Amino acid sequence: MNEQLERLRIASHRKKRSAVSTWAIFIGVAAVTVAILVYAVPRASDDDRSGMKSGVRSSRESATDRADKELAARSKPASTSTNATASASASASAGSGSVEGSVLTVSGYIVARERIEISPRFMGVVKWIGVRKGDTVTNGQVVVLLDDSEYRARLAENDGALAVARVAVERARIDLRRATDLVQRKVEMEKVLDDARLALQSAEAQILQIEGARKTIQTWMDWCVIRSPVNGLVLEKLVDPNELVTPQTFGGTRGPSTSLVAVADLGDLQVELDINESDLAKVFIGQECVLMPRAFRDHRYKGSVVEIAPEASRQKGTLQVKVQIREPDRFLTPELSATVDFLKR
Repeated sequence: MNEQLERLRIASHRKKRSAVSTWAIFIGVAAVTVAILVYAVPRASDDDRSGMKSGVRSSRESATDRADKELAARSKPASTSTNATASASASASAGSGSVEGSVLTVSGYIVARERIEISPRFMGVVKWIGVRKGDTVTNGQVVVLLDDSEYRARLAENDGALAVARVAVERARIDLRRATDLVQRKVEMEKVLDDARLALQSAEAQILQIEGARKTIQTWMDWCVIRSPVNGLVLEKLVDPNELVTPQTFGGTRGPSTSLVAVADLGDLQVELDINESDLAKVFIGQECVLMPRAFRDHRYKGSVVEIAPEASRQKGTLQVKVQIREPDRFLTPELSATVDFLKR
């Protein structure tokens, strides 16, 4: 064991560190410290070089600024002239749509003064309809026929009842003549003559009643023939043949309706406008106007204010005004938009 321990023991001359390596470390640390101090302390030459660089940079910036200012000065007149031209064209375009002497310009929609919706008077089945949307109709023209077979049957029944009533009247007259003869010969009492006279009056009244029922049936048959009440244009067709119709129908796109056909006189058109409440002082009844449909901007029409609504719209802050169009032509169609210029007094 002692021999083995002796082998593991380190000799004393090997335990000392080399002095060369220690001094090399100190010298390296000192060199690094000196280099740091040399570059960290500012010097006058460095200030001069930075001043020269900043001066060069300043001169370059000032030269760039001068170039930008000169470029802006050169482009300013051109842009000014361009803006002036654009503003002038905008003013011209704005003025081209206005009318001389106009105090207010408002847009609205062309409408028929009276939209007539033809309705059935009773429940029935459409037998025939002779118009389509957009067709022109005249006053008295037949546009719809309802099935009248039921009323024709009632009319035939009425004819039979009327024939029976006439026979009853003839019998009552014969009975009256006989009763008169018997009473004159003192064979019968006066009561028999009175009864015969009343029977004749009752039979004649029965004829009047049947004839009245006949007129009612004929009126119903006339109602099965529906005619246009005006000269105008068919705006909407709400039914088709073989449809069951009532005084309140649910056909078409307008929801519940009582009409079969809607017609309007296109020679009697107006423009509906919503006037802002701040502009109401510029509008009055009878005021002359000039209107222009937006679909045909080269057409101008004269008109006048004929109606100012008695009640304003609280939600919109407007009041409805209607302008009557004078001498409308084929270019004016209901529901087209139009611009109206209100002229001075």
